[in-house]
Amino acid sequence: MNDRLKQVFPYLLLVPAVLPLVYVSGILYPYVTPKTFLLQGSGALALAVFSYLALAGQAFFYARLREPATWIPAALLSVAYVASLSGTDFYHSFWGLLERGDGLLTLTVITVSFYLILLYAPTPSGVGVPTISVGTDRKFLERLIKTITVVAGIVAGIAVLQWVTLVLGGRAWFLPPITGRIGSTLGNAAFLAGYLGMALFVALVALRDANRLWRRIGTTTVALSVLAILLAATRGTILALLVAGVVALAFLGWKGVGEWRRYARYGFAALVVIAGLFFVFRTELANAPFEPVRRIAQISLSEGTVSSRLFVWSHIAEEALERPFSGYGAEHIARIFDTVYDPGKIVEQWFDRSHNAFLDYFAQYGIFGLALYLALIGAFALYARRLDVIFLLLILTYALQNFFVFDTPASLWLLYALFALLIVRSEEPVTPVSLKPRPPLIAGAVAGLIALVIIPTVVLPLYANILLTRGYLYHLIDVNRANASFERGLALGTYADLEYGYQAYSMYTDHQAIQLSGEDRVAAYSYALATLTKNFEAYPYDARTATYLGHVLDTAPPEIAVDDVFDQQVLSRAIELSPLRAQAWYMMANIALRKADALPQGDRGKEQYFREAIAVLEEYAQKEATLSVPRYILASLYYKLGDTITAKKWADEAFPLYTHFDVAAAQPAVKYYLAIGDWRRAVRFLTDLVDNDPSDYDVLYDLAKVTYLAGDPAAAVRIVEQLRSSNPAILGTDQNFLNAITAYEQSQK
Repeated sequence: MNDRLKQVFPYLLLVPAVLPLVYVSGILYPYVTPKTFLLQGSGALALAVFSYLALAGQAFFYARLREPATWIPAALLSVAYVASLSGTDFYHSFWGLLERGDGLLTLTVITVSFYLILLYAPTPSGVGVPTISVGTDRKFLERLIKTITVVAGIVAGIAVLQWVTLVLGGRAWFLPPITGRIGSTLGNAAFLAGYLGMALFVALVALRDANRLWRRIGTTTVALSVLAILLAATRGTILALLVAGVVALAFLGWKGVGEWRRYARYGFAALVVIAGLFFVFRTELANAPFEPVRRIAQISLSEGTVSSRLFVWSHIAEEALERPFSGYGAEHIARIFDTVYDPGKIVEQWFDRSHNAFLDYFAQYGIFGLALYLALIGAFALYARRLDVIFLLLILTYALQNFFVFDTPASLWLLYALFALLIVRSEEPVTPVSLKPRPPLIAGAVAGLIALVIIPTVVLPLYANILLTRGYLYHLIDVNRANASFERGLALGTYADLEYGYQAYSMYTDHQAIQLSGEDRVAAYSYALATLTKNFEAYPYDARTATYLGHVLDTAPPEIAVDDVFDQQVLSRAIELSPLRAQAWYMMANIALRKADALPQGDRGKEQYFREAIAVLEEYAQKEATLSVPRYILASLYYKLGDTITAKKWADEAFPLYTHFDVAAAQPAVKYYLAIGDWRRAVRFLTDLVDNDPSDYDVLYDLAKVTYLAGDPAAAVRIVEQLRSSNPAILGTDQNFLNAITAYEQSQK
């Protein structure tokens, strides 16, 4: 038994190194959740096997724990737990979200993995050489380096193939689907670049110290990794690698010898020239067809992504300073983001990371968490400086790119594993020590209890994911069957409940409320309402749940009577948690507008409800001075009340604020300008609506008519000709316009 477990144990330690390759279709978040579940499961099994072996008297390198640097990961984990216990919600902090699984549980598994590698890995025979000469597993560290190298090469190769198929306009069945920029088996360009930005240097170590075959493998991995990072067009990693390259060339040019010194100086000079030319032709390069060059050239303080990041960083930092020592706890960046969210300053709706790892650690775990994270990076750099300059460049790249992105389990595990490798390689040979052997029954019981942790942490959440996916497949064709699957998943009592609520909202508002009717729509609504209501009560700090629940209530089937008191309670909390988020304000106004619509035409009570809606929207317009949407809605409402002067005032305020397409603004703007007969401005907004959805022939026909009224019959004719070929039946719905445009066509012959 002991011999078999000793053989299995090192391979369990290497499982996380293979996880970047894992992609499992047919479940929710196929790029991320399988990796997280396998990481947690393999970590629990590794700890169980280690416990059995240690209690059975197997020798390990316990003396390494005397090294002060080895306690940094444990101290960081302890601070994370303390901060989360005093933070917003420890339950959510521990489990995280099903979407990514980044919670205390995952951090615990990664930290345990660090210590298991540290206690197990034999001491190398010489500093800087990965070949093992003593111990029971002489090739473990070498195997670790090679595994990371091979996996990174395959991940990078898949990314390159994705890019090639994308350029050729096709899609290979054997490649993971692409959403946005290429992401290989990690599914996200930033995650891909962040991982490869570190693994690239591991491949360089394998390339430098290996034989002929592994030199080829290392060379291939390095080339593919650099190419994949460029094609992923993740600016943070590209800039970090450029800085690392400059540092390396400067060091070799100063300290190098012989040809390496001369080549480094030439390379440094070439980089300076290229950088100068890049800045000279930056305007032209900002429109280059090659995305990596274009994205880097577009960097400026006013560029959309950059301005959004700066807004998020500054405001989250301000909120984090409110709790500088305790932090808000793991996985509660979203709460801070919701508080400071401003739709006039940022495009993204929901953030659960600040896209700056250092700020994330500070906001979640306070100043002590940030200090320990910096200490981890600093200790890594000190060991690398003594042992291997390649690893020094690795930690430099990691620190720089994490200023713009955040860790995933793949990149964080890689950091911890390499830190353990550096500590092992830096020490003098030590003798493994065994604990006093315990009876096999005790050792087996302890190991078995640890292994059983897999059931609540991996098996049940994975099954909940499968049931959620299964229900999604039926949510339009068989609502009752879908709901039954969802109920089974929720009954498991896992941390997937929040994700179930988010998906219930998406399924209902995006699909079911539009495509279903009758009992099916009512059943879909009832499930979404019940799920989100339960989460609304369980997670009172979650603005996303409150907003989604309000939207579901706002789109209730006509045969369902909405509880307006509860609706107001939901929306009031949504506004309290995220004061500038527009949706809750609009839906609060809709409560009064629904009451107005329920009254018969000419009823004087309508005006009262209109005034209530106007009061809500005017309050929001005062808070948010950069949005055109509430102002156009106010213009339409005042016009209905017959107050054309006030209506014009709001519309005149709104027009200069409409700087980019927004369907929520374009629709009320069209209604208002059509009502007052401002055909030219109506054309402007109808054109945007048509560009957004060319298949909406009703809007396209409206554009033809308004274009004609605006004094451009030739343009109207072109639209009519388009409709004659795509949807000729719609032309007969307005005989007067058809007669007018036909007469114009004949006059031009």
